[in-house]
Amino acid sequence: MTINRSYRKIKLQYIGRKEIRRINFTEASFKKMLLLSAIGLVVVLLAIFVTLLISSLPSIKAIGVGFIYGKTWDPVVDHYGGLPFLIGTLLTALLALIISIPFSLAVGLFLGEYFRSGVISGIFKNIIELLAAIPSVIYGFWGLFVLVPLVRSLETTLGVPPYGVGIFTSSIILAIMIIPYSVSLTAQVISLVPANLKEAAYSLGATRFEVIKNIILPYTRSGIFAGILLGLGRALGETMAVTMLIGNSHIIPTSIFSPGNTMASVIANEFTEATGDIYLSALIEMGLFLFVVTTIINVIGRRVIKRFSIN
Repeated sequence: MTINRSYRKIKLQYIGRKEIRRINFTEASFKKMLLLSAIGLVVVLLAIFVTLLISSLPSIKAIGVGFIYGKTWDPVVDHYGGLPFLIGTLLTALLALIISIPFSLAVGLFLGEYFRSGVISGIFKNIIELLAAIPSVIYGFWGLFVLVPLVRSLETTLGVPPYGVGIFTSSIILAIMIIPYSVSLTAQVISLVPANLKEAAYSLGATRFEVIKNIILPYTRSGIFAGILLGLGRALGETMAVTMLIGNSHIIPTSIFSPGNTMASVIANEFTEATGDIYLSALIEMGLFLFVVTTIINVIGRRVIKRFSIN
């Protein structure tokens, strides 16, 4: 009997050690896989940057830093300045962000606080997912046939040149395109607010508006800002819809109703027409410029998010 018990005890210890080794091996393999995936992403990012940099060298050598602050874009004389496109990119993206924030926050509160589940929630979530899945060229066509006449009527009423296309029109389309990204993240973080915090506020006599204002929004501000930053990144890189609606003018816009151009749209418009080496290299440098600007904005946004989460 004693021998059988000892044998069973030794066998169980052996099986336990074997299981522990198997679990440790699985965990170590999974950790290595995650590490390799992270390294792979960094390598791809660096490869994109290096490729753009190498292809931009002829333009960088010929133009220098004047490419950043130059105001003239003239391929005939190989004179290239990216300032009008930088201003057009930032102006359209920031204006789209300003337009989209109230709608993103309102719909996010609606889905994350008032209707977390049910038929109404399902309908709205499906609509938001559909908006995110629509190709940008469809937004561009819709903007040309529906939005441009409306903006032209508004410009006529305001007494400004009735172009119809321009910074304002493309910003409205961008706002519609980035709302689903901000809404999805906003609704998610709002739904994760601990119920005991809200119940404590209600027990003290707070109204629902006061709970949203003093509990939900402060608790989720870092997540809401992350959703806004995600939408901004989407707006900075949008090409097709903006190309169709911005007016494609190579001058610095004087108002939000003026035609303009973005860094992405000028690349889309002129890349196939670039014949000279400097011309082609300048367009690639424009892509490098957009890459750097987007990176800087994201780094600043991450710092702001970190500061919000600390406070």
